[in-house]
Amino acid sequence: MPNFTPRRHALAGRRRTTHHNATLEEQPTGIDAKTVTLVAMRIKYLVEETIPCELAEDQITRPHSAIINNNVIELARNAGGDENKSCVIYCLLVCLEWFRWQSKKELYDADLGQLRAVACQIIAKRIIESTDDQDYLFQELLVKRFSHLQNSETTDPMSAVERAVDLHALDIIGSSGYQKCIKYLWNGWIIQDEFDPTQFVFYKKLTSVNYWNHVHPDRLKAPAYQNAFQMFVSFIYLGLYTAAINTVNPDGDIDIVEGILYVLTVGFIFDEVAKFWKVGRWYLGFWNVFNCILYALMTTSFVFRCVALSEPIDTPDRTKYNTLSYNFIAFSAPMFWCRVLLYLDSFRVFGAMLVILKQMFQETFIFFSLLIIIMVGFLQAFIGLDNTDAEEAPPMTGFIFRTMTNAILQSPEFDSFDKFSPPFGMILYYIFTFVIMVLLLNILIALFNSAYEDITGNATDEFMALFAQKTLQFVRAPDENVFLPPFNLIEVFFLVIPFEWWMDRKRYAKLNDRVLSVCYLPLLFISAFVDTRNARHIAHNRAHNQPDDDEREEWEELDNHADFENSDWKEKVKNAIPNVEEDISTQEIKKVRKELQELVDKIEKAGLLRVEVEDLLKEDTPEAIRAPDAE
Repeated sequence: MPNFTPRRHALAGRRRTTHHNATLEEQPTGIDAKTVTLVAMRIKYLVEETIPCELAEDQITRPHSAIINNNVIELARNAGGDENKSCVIYCLLVCLEWFRWQSKKELYDADLGQLRAVACQIIAKRIIESTDDQDYLFQELLVKRFSHLQNSETTDPMSAVERAVDLHALDIIGSSGYQKCIKYLWNGWIIQDEFDPTQFVFYKKLTSVNYWNHVHPDRLKAPAYQNAFQMFVSFIYLGLYTAAINTVNPDGDIDIVEGILYVLTVGFIFDEVAKFWKVGRWYLGFWNVFNCILYALMTTSFVFRCVALSEPIDTPDRTKYNTLSYNFIAFSAPMFWCRVLLYLDSFRVFGAMLVILKQMFQETFIFFSLLIIIMVGFLQAFIGLDNTDAEEAPPMTGFIFRTMTNAILQSPEFDSFDKFSPPFGMILYYIFTFVIMVLLLNILIALFNSAYEDITGNATDEFMALFAQKTLQFVRAPDENVFLPPFNLIEVFFLVIPFEWWMDRKRYAKLNDRVLSVCYLPLLFISAFVDTRNARHIAHNRAHNQPDDDEREEWEELDNHADFENSDWKEKVKNAIPNVEEDISTQEIKKVRKELQELVDKIEKAGLLRVEVEDLLKEDTPEAIRAPDAE
């Protein structure tokens, strides 16, 4: 089996951390990697036999599919037997990855491989949605981590929730059970185990209405509270930047506003480095690269400011470096404001827009690949023409770069090439402008349009995938103590360095809890209030035998008075509603078949009755009377 999954993934493999970071060794899941791989192979064989040839995709994806029927679903659900049922969703995602990889390597069967990959998603989705036991669904099927064999090696543990996000399995992510699990993780109703942060358990005080039971630093592990705090710090960061750029210090000194701004930047840099070290390349994304560029600009500004401070006051060098420092800060303004969108993607309007922008940026890779090749070719031609006139005029390399760039920006300068190696320069520039403005830019517009249609046509699922990815960014890098920027600097310089290396684990944990309580005291009070309100709501739902996240709607206010189960309305509805599992043609054929069978039964019954009458007549009729009939 080819090695198409990186060895280093969300859990950072077998790397050990101590005290403040949980041990990330592979944890036993109860099912070994070999067994999981065998279950995945059984499911792969089932999918291959179910879809032996290319079919229309809607035959697989439509509800009540005749191909992915209940028999196939149940067989896949029990592929691991009673003991290994919990790894089925994980194995289906492994098969999904196998089929996608196969479709890339075997191009002659690419469509078949993609179709089988879709079938894996549909089977997993239907298993998730048909699982009634919510606790079993969350803890065993979705958040429990498994490993499988790859190149005779055991992969790093990963849950079905994480693997679905990494594979961008929209059908699975869009299922109701998966989204409920993400909601529980987001609200902190499912949290990391205190003794094993690589596993997840239900929050024990979920139904406690005691306010002070929820005032604890561990509640900061909930992604909802982390996101709220980061959003708050982000707006402070933006406010400090606005104040710093509007209060220039001519002497080059660093005032308190700029100092806090640089300290916050250092905290953000530490946070990005720590998460990348724990998660690995799976952590890298568009916004991570965006933030790294912003932090690099701020670091450059700080370096120039330090160089300026090293020069004597009122010297040209001090003024020059001080000006450069402010220029870098001013240059970063658009990125500071765009950074706010990073924390607004949990809202559907902004989230869908960010998905579209991300997809458009990915599509521009094709455009820039073609553009670079064409640019190099024409640039070499123009420089070659310029070299032939080198004895008569100075080199015009700068002029060539400027005019070619203007052509890309749809502002060509044809008059400038009148005397540039005539007539070759003008002809070449006309050809270059035509290729850029007519061909390549239209290709870019077509790519943008394709990306926009793909995302908007599936905007809901794309947003749910974005939200799931955002949630897992908070929980898939286990950490016992959640120090968010800028408080992560306190952890590094005032806890880890002076105390971690010599203090015992228990005392160090208490010290961390006290420091966290002081740092996040206002947030802890707010989160406790939210948890208490949620606890009352959950307790009410459980008292009425409803799901924890159930919301009472207007049409449910008179449920006690609308007893449809014991009324004749249920029978009327049952007789009126259509059968959505079969099309009209199939229903009519079954109806005709039923009537034909009734007719055959009547005929057979009439024939048997006639035979019985004839036999009875033969027994009761005298022989003298029967003789003539016989003749």
